Amino acid sequence: MAEVLDKPADLGEQLRRDGVVIRTIDLRKTYLMGNQEIHAVDGVNLNIHRGEYVAIMGPSGSGKSTLMNLIGCLDTPTSGEYYINGQLVSTLDDDELARIRNKEIGFVFQTFNLLPRATALHNVELPLIYAGMPSDQRLERARMALRHVDLEHRMHHKPSELSGGQRQRVAIARALVNDPSILLADEPTGNLDSATGTEIMALFDRLHQQGNTIILVTHEHDIAMHAHRVIHLRDGKIEKDERLR
Repeated sequence: MAEVLDKPADLGEQLRRDGVVIRTIDLRKTYLMGNQEIHAVDGVNLNIHRGEYVAIMGPSGSGKSTLMNLIGCLDTPTSGEYYINGQLVSTLDDDELARIRNKEIGFVFQTFNLLPRATALHNVELPLIYAGMPSDQRLERARMALRHVDLEHRMHHKPSELSGGQRQRVAIARALVNDPSILLADEPTGNLDSATGTEIMALFDRLHQQGNTIILVTHEHDIAMHAHRVIHLRDGKIEKDERLR
């Protein structure tokens, strides 16, 4: 930000005008282990604009998982500010954070996190149930999301009847079904063989080309290279922020 505004409301409005989806200001997360303080995220200042494709990298213990949890509203910071689409969310309570998560963020996890006894269609439909959408609209949106990831023909199959790559496509469809502001992917190829991982990353490339904002958390260099910007973390701080294209 070139300018610092006095009022949070003014800052939120300016962030929306500038197309800033994520803004963190001196974001910190500290844990107490015995008598020792662990600064998992240590003063992170970050802007991510609408339509960006960003990878967050770092070695084990660098703070990338903690930062992902903060960005995904799965955890609250010890101090600092965090805005999503101009809304200050770092001070919200758990119920409000849950609403933000469901509305603004689509999650893709390494372990897929699908309900084993539910069909692909029902798994994709779940965020819309939480959002209170009527049944007929939910089903149509879920079908469209599966079509979007080329899996409509498997919508009545359960996870056990799908390959690893197909399960991850279901998870991606579920992440997209609410039309979120951010697609947040945590090691999305970690449980896949290399050929299937390549297919999933090609899907992310396509989703980005279609205008989705993607944040990818990974420790794998070749996966991070799909992004257009790579943020390197070390000891809870941004060590390097580089644009690849």
